[in-house]
Amino acid sequence: MVSGASFAVYAPDGIGEVQAGDDLAALIGDALAEQLPPQDGDILVVTSKVVSKAEGRFVVAEDREAAIAAETVRVVATREHPGGGATRIVESRLGIVAAAAGVDASNTPEGTVLLLPEDPDASARRLREALERRFGVRLGVIVSDTLGRPWRVGQTDAAIGASGVKAMDDLRGSVDAQGRPLVVTQPAVADELAAAADLVKGKALGRPVALVRGLGRLLDQAAPGAKVLQRGAADDMFSLGTAEARQEGRRLGDAEGYARGYAEGLRAASRTPAGDAPAGDAPAGDAREADAPAGPPGG
Repeated sequence: MVSGASFAVYAPDGIGEVQAGDDLAALIGDALAEQLPPQDGDILVVTSKVVSKAEGRFVVAEDREAAIAAETVRVVATREHPGGGATRIVESRLGIVAAAAGVDASNTPEGTVLLLPEDPDASARRLREALERRFGVRLGVIVSDTLGRPWRVGQTDAAIGASGVKAMDDLRGSVDAQGRPLVVTQPAVADELAAAADLVKGKALGRPVALVRGLGRLLDQAAPGAKVLQRGAADDMFSLGTAEARQEGRRLGDAEGYARGYAEGLRAASRTPAGDAPAGDAPAGDAREADAPAGPPGG
């Protein structure tokens, strides 16, 4: 007999291509009813792309960059590519930090792009309520999207919407196995569920939904949505890319007069006879002089 903890993840076939205006809950429900009727405590993970398609989140955009700009509220980092084009990490109107603001041009009608759902938490709630009514069981629903990660190569699915299921399993205030208090431990369980579900869904296999069974303990009808997983710029220690942080530092330094004052101090030190440099001045020829702007950026 196998002991320990376990859960299972299934991805039903047969949902097919989703069109604007489709009843997504009915499409998902039909596939589940035929292959894997939901049980109390199951959690459904639904790819955001089919949610966006059903909600008609297509926009006409011959230029994808224009659509990205329209969805952007803050540029985090930009990297120009030698062969042309650029990768832009931005904060979107949803508060999600992602490449290209989540604007998707793949598998969409020519001349259009697909935006993320208008309110992913609300989308998850509508799906959950419809499927709970149909099957008469308690469910959790997560809307997932593919995101990159700082300091890591590759992408993974993460939760951008959630309803009826904890986004974080807050363990603060409890103790570890040695009795020591846990102060910061908050596993992002909705992200972990989204990543696990992506292993069976598949991008090109027509399986945009996965059912997770065996983790009913994570269901919580009063839990806040996935927005609680977003870290705002004010709390983010890495809220800007390297180049953007340098530019901002130079701008602020120039605005406060520090950069210009430092450059003037270096020039004064270079005119002082050797050995007579005032205390606190940098020595002439300090390599940092090359980094000190003599005027406003670009001037």
